Amino acid sequence: MKFLVAVLFMTYLSYAANETCSRVAVVNYQEVLVDFSSSKPGEGLRYYLEKDKKAKVLLDEYQEKSKPSWRSAAISTTGTLMMLGGALSSGNRDTFGDRNLLFFGGLSIIVLNYFYSKEDQSRNEHLLQRSVNEYNKRNNPKIYFSPFGDGDKSIGVSLGITEEF
Repeated sequence: MKFLVAVLFMTYLSYAANETCSRVAVVNYQEVLVDFSSSKPGEGLRYYLEKDKKAKVLLDEYQEKSKPSWRSAAISTTGTLMMLGGALSSGNRDTFGDRNLLFFGGLSIIVLNYFYSKEDQSRNEHLLQRSVNEYNKRNNPKIYFSPFGDGDKSIGVSLGITEEF
């Protein structure tokens, strides 16, 4: 059961990571793909943003900070190894190798690292937004793009009803 929960959680993380690859911006009434690949986010806007020096510097900084860090990978690997060790241990209650301690400690490390990474990514998205804003101050055509969604802060469930005649 614990293994199934861990697999489902990892599947969700990989799905959430792929969502950012489909971002689009509107330039001259045309949609422009913002992220060509996960290795260089924001590269689709480079053609426009490099026309403005300040916007280009912010885009370069955004891309540099978007690279995966070895620290995050090492922390996640440690958490995964702890979970694996907990699942495979014999379960001695009096030692450091207690299977519940290892499993849930590893899971906690992975979850905390995930939330820290998401917060860091959110702070980094402000750089891309600032880059677009700097470009829009001095250049045409205007880029309409928000890395934070459509600005709607509501939370809830929507229901769409269609009628056919």
